[in-house]
Amino acid sequence: MQEVKSNKMEDVNKFRLYESVVLPGDASLCYDPDIPQDDLQSDVLFREGLTPGGQVTYTPRLIALDLKGSLQTLKEEGCLYTTEQESNTFTWQGDIVSHAEAPAARNTFLQDLDRLDAGELLAEPDFTNPPTLAKHASSGTTVAMETVNSRLEKMQRSYRLEDSVKVWSDFLRLHLHPRTISIINQYNHDGETARLEAFGQGEALLQGSVLEELEDKLHFFIEECDYLQGFQVVCDMADGFSGLGSKVTELLQDSYSGQGILTWGVAPVSHPDSSLIKNVHHMMNCALGMVHMANHSSMFCPLTLRGGMGRCPAPPTTFPLLSYDPSLWYHSSAVLALALDTVTVPYRLRQNSAPMGQLADALTASGRKVVCAYGSVPFPMMQGSCLPDALNACGSTLPWKPLSGCLERADGRCFGQSVTLKGLEGRSRVSSLVPGTEPPSILHCAQSGEEVLNTYLRTHYPSTPLAAQLLYSPSKLTPPFPQIFSPKLDSQGLIRNEPSTTVSPLPVSSLPVLTSLQSSSSVSHFLAELQKSCSAVDLRRVSPSFLSHGDQAEMAESLEQLRTLAHCYHDDSGGMARSSSEDDDDDD
Repeated sequence: MQEVKSNKMEDVNKFRLYESVVLPGDASLCYDPDIPQDDLQSDVLFREGLTPGGQVTYTPRLIALDLKGSLQTLKEEGCLYTTEQESNTFTWQGDIVSHAEAPAARNTFLQDLDRLDAGELLAEPDFTNPPTLAKHASSGTTVAMETVNSRLEKMQRSYRLEDSVKVWSDFLRLHLHPRTISIINQYNHDGETARLEAFGQGEALLQGSVLEELEDKLHFFIEECDYLQGFQVVCDMADGFSGLGSKVTELLQDSYSGQGILTWGVAPVSHPDSSLIKNVHHMMNCALGMVHMANHSSMFCPLTLRGGMGRCPAPPTTFPLLSYDPSLWYHSSAVLALALDTVTVPYRLRQNSAPMGQLADALTASGRKVVCAYGSVPFPMMQGSCLPDALNACGSTLPWKPLSGCLERADGRCFGQSVTLKGLEGRSRVSSLVPGTEPPSILHCAQSGEEVLNTYLRTHYPSTPLAAQLLYSPSKLTPPFPQIFSPKLDSQGLIRNEPSTTVSPLPVSSLPVLTSLQSSSSVSHFLAELQKSCSAVDLRRVSPSFLSHGDQAEMAESLEQLRTLAHCYHDDSGGMARSSSEDDDDDD
């Protein structure tokens, strides 16, 4: 296999360990150096390669671990480096019987991708508006991605995949490198037997051939980096992947202690065929995974639309301009993907980027390794309005909603915060008041969009260290991103001044998105509630099988570490308002 090494700086290797996956789209990729670049540097997460046939490829710098039966139509080795199969030579003289399994059915989106690969749907590019160019890896030719996207967008109405999406590869647009996917054959993705359900099962996996394969792929991607920022780990928390993720982060910490390790623990709102025992398993896995992955990471952030991680969570997070189904992983992962794509902006900026380690250090002082995410998806902006108008319209209420199951408490102290706003391209970032007009707010007096955003944040967090990024380019959406948006939005994600008069309005193709990554006293209540819920469960009675995969004393010690971690978020001055549940914990 021929490879060319990346000559780009600030590389980030990514790990994904999952069953419910978050896959940010590739709509913002820009491969052609002659095209004007946007705010983000795609080469931070993507790499250039060369196939044996001399075809240039552009694939994620990614290692993904999943279970047997999870790929469906996707080949484990991908299709970029496949060669003509040689004829098989048999020395057996007897009869030969071949057994072939029927291939998995491909949904309409995957079928159209196949047709695109064959060139059946490609239109002549419009050179009056030069499109973003990207390598069409399967054919080895350069194609106009905007032309491809536009053809797909015209068929958007046919992509109602809610009933056909079973696994993450059912809506995967990207081609993957042959060294990306690793399948764990000991456990099944689906079915009633051989399920990866417990934290201890996942912990026991990272040894033998699984460990050797992971280290081999890890060395491959790392050795080609000119400057390694660190690792971005995306891991399921609710099942046995929490234990595997804990061991992976431990391996990274031991082998690359000087690099940033940013871990994102993903949990769905609900699981199919839930039961009391399964819910207990999910809760315990989340608690154990959070403690261990936080210990071995530079920063740990849960990502979920659940109302909490404990036994009685609040209702799922809702957004005023979204109409998504929380029970569909296809919908919830799409929302979280938008948030993750925005919240990771600081170390992917083309200019003035903050390395991963620097971002983590700014948010995790005094052992506060767990941070929580919040987001406004989409950020509410009216057609023709400006940023001061949009922020001023929020009044005293912050525009974002919880993305970690952690409610923001008005009386809590925020120890550090990173805020990112995307999507002001072509929109007014400052007020355009007529001279002599009294400004409606202090925000309308600001001279730049950055000043507007910082002034707004300072009114709510006057003494909090914060970093704010304002990007002009929006979050771009391309098929098969689910159309879960309010009819109040136009195609650019702006709130219409008047209701749409068309029967079938254009699908939303881009969005302004606002996210906040916080270390605050709210995390104390969040962790204490989870610790209390787990400690109240007698696993010997409820689920002895869970204990068979782990030592009870070690679990008790982990829950005590979770309690200690919660106390790290108490206000040093003693000014934090403490909840009754936390007072109860202190009396135990």
